[in-house]
Amino acid sequence: MNVLIAGQAFFRRDNGQAVFTVNLAHGLAKAGHHVLVIAPSENGTAYCQQINKLTVQTVPTLLLPYNLNVTAFTDALVERVLIMFAPDIVHIQDHYFLSRSVIRVARRYHIPVVGTNHFLPENLTDSLWNPRVLGQAMQKLMWHTMLTVYNTLDAVTTPTQTAVAILQQQQLIPSAINISCGVDASRFHPRPTLDRAAIRQQYGLATAKTMLLYVGRVDREKCIDTIIRALAQLRRTDLQFVIAGKGRYLNALQQLCQRLGLAQQVIFTGFVPDADLPLLLNSADAFVMPSHAELQSIATLEAMASGLPILAANARALPELVEPGSNGWLFAPQNADDAAQKILAWLNARPQWATMGQASLCKVEPHAHVRTIQHYATWYAQTRQATQAKPSIETGRSRTPQWQASLTALLSQREP
Repeated sequence: MNVLIAGQAFFRRDNGQAVFTVNLAHGLAKAGHHVLVIAPSENGTAYCQQINKLTVQTVPTLLLPYNLNVTAFTDALVERVLIMFAPDIVHIQDHYFLSRSVIRVARRYHIPVVGTNHFLPENLTDSLWNPRVLGQAMQKLMWHTMLTVYNTLDAVTTPTQTAVAILQQQQLIPSAINISCGVDASRFHPRPTLDRAAIRQQYGLATAKTMLLYVGRVDREKCIDTIIRALAQLRRTDLQFVIAGKGRYLNALQQLCQRLGLAQQVIFTGFVPDADLPLLLNSADAFVMPSHAELQSIATLEAMASGLPILAANARALPELVEPGSNGWLFAPQNADDAAQKILAWLNARPQWATMGQASLCKVEPHAHVRTIQHYATWYAQTRQATQAKPSIETGRSRTPQWQASLTALLSQREP
């Protein structure tokens, strides 16, 4: 099957949508499908690139601060790409400029268009420091803007049943099902022979202290300050909290740690390279996800696959991943008092940590990435059959080396 995937985020590794899109595209290509990704250029200039079995065509992009970008007036380029690739199905990942362009062109040629929703308004409004009433109005407007795109699609997925219910509450018209983002068990798994002390020393962490780990964007909606304030209540000198990531809220959190006297107990590693992430997870004692706006949380799946107990906010889709007392604990979102109690409960349950880690492994098994790829391939086929689409361009063609060379030569210059 020829699958065209489009979205506003692809090259970032600190963004859940981008991580999902990359993993899905490579997984489909590895499974034998022909996959073309259309994405914003990370250097501003359009080019075509072959990454293993995957073809990526970027479009001209206006790069803005805070990892934002604008990709307007791309219909002509998108149309040429679509005609040459002849997709059987188009899969968008958001409702922004590039996805809208891809939808317009695909509809012209009667090609089925589906989408995965990774969007929650809180991911944006929480960073704007708006009054509560204004924030609610903005969220309503954002949902409306999103639905003007997603209500035109043939079918929709989102990572969890909780996320499906959220879309239904917003009156999504197309049918929606949940398909997990998945986790690569070949990368994320327990490593009992790992030299945990060496990995900790590499990142300037105490080798003897109990270690709580957070991995992800350091932005306001992640509510990392909840854990910092909880640690200030506990005052446990045998405990360290490691924050691995970067984001707009980093300076504010560092200042908070200084004010609370936790500068030595809370460690900021910055962005952790892909190669090191599985090792850092295996050097931790538990993983914490305090965010109140998660439709699944790939980072939490990766921690579970690494055999870690999970401490998470009882918010949105996170309760689907944590069974209290079994593989971790849930605490009230943005409630430092409750978070402190749950951290203390976990600390007092040290003899059960291994059992809790094993429970995480059992609970994450259905989220294996190979299953995610199989589910998406089946969903594509079912959607094509249900739409009874009759594309006005030839679909299903074989993607040969000559085809790839023609695409590269016609559309763009290769990245320097």
